[in-house]
Amino acid sequence: MLTILGFAMIATFLVLIMMKKMSPIAALVLIPALFCVFVGKGAHLGDYVIDGVSSLAPTAAMLMFAIVYFGVMIDVGLFDPIVRAILKFCKADPMRVVVGTALLAAIVSLDGDGSTTFMITVSAMYPLYKRLKMSLVVMTGVAAMANGVMNTLPWGGPTARAATALKVDATDIFVPMIPALAVGLVAVVVLAYVLGLRERRRVGTLTLDEALVREPEPETETVLVGAGAGAHAVSGGSGAGSGAARGAAGGSGEAADGDAGTDGASDDGFQGLDPNRPTLRPRLYWFNALLTVALLTAMIMELLPIPVLFLLGAALALTVNFPHIPDQKARIAAHADNVLNVSGMVFAAAVFTGVLTGTGMVDHMANWLVDTIPDGMGPQMGLVTGLLSLPLTYFMSNDGFYFGVLPVLAEAGQAHGVSTLEIARASIVGQPLHMSSPLVPAVYVLVGMAKVEFGDHTRFVVKWAVLTSLVILAAGILFGII
Repeated sequence: MLTILGFAMIATFLVLIMMKKMSPIAALVLIPALFCVFVGKGAHLGDYVIDGVSSLAPTAAMLMFAIVYFGVMIDVGLFDPIVRAILKFCKADPMRVVVGTALLAAIVSLDGDGSTTFMITVSAMYPLYKRLKMSLVVMTGVAAMANGVMNTLPWGGPTARAATALKVDATDIFVPMIPALAVGLVAVVVLAYVLGLRERRRVGTLTLDEALVREPEPETETVLVGAGAGAHAVSGGSGAGSGAARGAAGGSGEAADGDAGTDGASDDGFQGLDPNRPTLRPRLYWFNALLTVALLTAMIMELLPIPVLFLLGAALALTVNFPHIPDQKARIAAHADNVLNVSGMVFAAAVFTGVLTGTGMVDHMANWLVDTIPDGMGPQMGLVTGLLSLPLTYFMSNDGFYFGVLPVLAEAGQAHGVSTLEIARASIVGQPLHMSSPLVPAVYVLVGMAKVEFGDHTRFVVKWAVLTSLVILAAGILFGII
C-alpha cells in the first residue's frame, strides 16, 4: 500500500506542477501533507517535517549565502571576462549560444556545486537569450544536463556516496568511467547543437550589433522550443527579475529596475556587460578572483562545511567590495528575491522528503523495484542498476538511493557474479536526469534565475536527460566498464 501511495504522491505532484494547477512550493507542501493523512500518520506530520527541515537546513543556508556571494561577484565584474568570451564565441547565433551554454555549464561544473554552476551560467547567458528571443527552457535544460554529467566528479557527490555506501575507492569508480562520461558530455554538446539549429531556424541569426538593439521578449512569457514562433507558455516571475541579473545591471535595487543603461537596452538586455555600472570594482578584481579560488579550493578540500564557507565568503566579499553599510544593504536587497525564492523552495521540499522518508514510502518503493527484477536478469545487474538509477535518483534524493537502494542492488549483483565496482559505476549514469529532480535544491536556483516555470523545464528536459543517461550507460557497456 505504501508503495502505491508513494508513486501516487510523486505522480500527483509532477502532474499538478506541469499542468500549472499548483505552484511548486504549494505542491511540495500540501500534496505530501495530504498523503501523510491518507497513510494514517497525520499525527506524525510535524515530526516528519521537522526531520526534513533539519536535514535540508544546511543546504538552504549554503544556497542563501552562495547566492549572495556569487551575486556580489557578478556585481563587481568578476565574471565579465567569461561573458565577453562567450559572447565573442556566440556571435549572436542561436546555435552557438546554446552550444556555448553547454560548454560554460560544463566548465563551471568543475567546482562540484550545481548551484554555483547555474548562477554563473544563467547570469552570463540570460541577457543573450532574452535579447535574441530564444527559448529559456533550452538554456535551463542544456545547463542542467551538462551539470548532471559533470556532477559525477568524485567531489560532486554521487560518486563519493556510492564509494562510501559500497566501501570502495571513489577513484576506482570514476576513473574507468571517464570514457563513458566523456561520451555523455559529447552527447550533451551534440544535443545543444541540434537544439541550437532549431532555435536558429525559429528566431534567425543576427549580428551582435543587431542583437543589441532588438527588443526583448515580454518578461512574462517563455518560448517553448519546437512549438513554433507564435506558441508560448505563460511563465511566472515577471517584474523585478532575478537578483543576479538585476545586480549585474548595477546600482541599487531601485536603479536596476529603472530605465535603460548606457547602451540603450532595457534591463533584459546586455547590461551584464555594461562597463560603466557603478557596482564594478576593477581595482579589486584579483582579490575577488583569489577569494573565489580559495573558497572553491576549501570546498573541494572540505576544510569547513560548505554553508560556513559561503557564509564567511559572502561576509568578506560584501565588506571588502562595499565597505559602506548602505551599499551592502543595497547589494543584499538586489539579490533578496533569489534568496527568498530558493530558500523557500528548499524548505518546502523538506516537507516532501520528510513525508516520503518518515512514512516509509521510499523504503517500500525501493524494495518493490528491487523485488520486481527477474531472476534471469541477475547476470545483467550492471545494466539493471543503470536503468534503475534513472527513475530512482529522480524520485528520491541521492542519499536515499546510494545509501538505501544501492547496497541491496550490489548484494544482488554479487550473488550473480557482478562486481561491486560495476554496480557502483552503473549507479551514477542517471545523474543528467537527477539534476532536474524536484528534490534537488539547485534546480530551483536554475529555473528561478532564468524565470522559467519548473513545469516547463520538466516537460522539456526529461526526455533529453533520459537520452543522455542512456547514452552514458550504453557507452559504459560497450567499453566494458559496466
